[in-house]
Amino acid sequence: MGTLILQRLGLGLVTLVLVSVLVFAGTELLPGDVASSILGQNATPESLAALRTELGLNAGPVARYLSWAGGILHGDLGQSLANRQPVAGLLWPRFWNTMSLAAYAAVIAIPLALVLGIACAAFRGSFFDRAANVIALITASLPEYFLGLLLILFFSVQTGLLPSLADTWDGMGFGEWLKATTLPMIVLVLVTVAQIMRMTRTTVLGVMDQPYIETAFLKGMKNGRVVLRHATPNAIGPIVNVVAFNLTYLIAGVVLVEAIFNYNGLGRFMVDAVSKRDLPMVQAAAMVFASIYVGLNMLADILAIALNPRLRHPRAKEA
Repeated sequence: MGTLILQRLGLGLVTLVLVSVLVFAGTELLPGDVASSILGQNATPESLAALRTELGLNAGPVARYLSWAGGILHGDLGQSLANRQPVAGLLWPRFWNTMSLAAYAAVIAIPLALVLGIACAAFRGSFFDRAANVIALITASLPEYFLGLLLILFFSVQTGLLPSLADTWDGMGFGEWLKATTLPMIVLVLVTVAQIMRMTRTTVLGVMDQPYIETAFLKGMKNGRVVLRHATPNAIGPIVNVVAFNLTYLIAGVVLVEAIFNYNGLGRFMVDAVSKRDLPMVQAAAMVFASIYVGLNMLADILAIALNPRLRHPRAKEA
């Protein structure tokens, strides 16, 4: 098991290195000149040359990548080109805003999705199972921005129950924060519950087809007890992977939701940085999203290994 965990960790680190290369290369290939975008069209050649030297743009791409990557390893995310402030000071408050919204959605979505998925497996073929699957399919198929606009139309425009914009500020009360972020939370919950519920149902039903489950039924055990005590524990490994994948969506896939509701999170931070062509901020935000994605997937793999007896005891598998 230890070897498999080390392999997953090594693969994750290699993935992050490759992602950093792609992020740097992608921002370097963007059209236009950073110095020109900062100084404007009326800049003189002398001022452009001085700014390029100050920003290190005259160095080769390999040297600039190594300098950038070395700074990240030492916790230096660079300096914003728009306001000349450290990127870390601008990024981390937005990061914690995104994490707060993701946690708000996850606390509701994950338990709800697991309960619904297990219930659908326990009562497969019933009206409840069919209805839950139809609703999940609809919510999973609709784009986030469309769901967001529907919620704004109903809860903000027609009823006025909730604000259409998720405006937050330092020092606001917890109740005010919950009310301001409820609509983006609902969008995230609808999409996440649909995916986790359907995968949980499929995974548990796959275990229900095993011979030992049939033996449990032949012993007279009730359907609900078989699902909870025998099927679900043996399906926990794949379910953990599904939950981890959707957690990455809650954090790294929240860009559209934050843009719709004008939420002051990392996704909107990245969108604003792209519009201003602030490359250090774009690169830093992209690397944070990538690190979260890779980290959660590594954690899911490690938990799946730890929860799988065949991977914990390879000799038993061979026997």
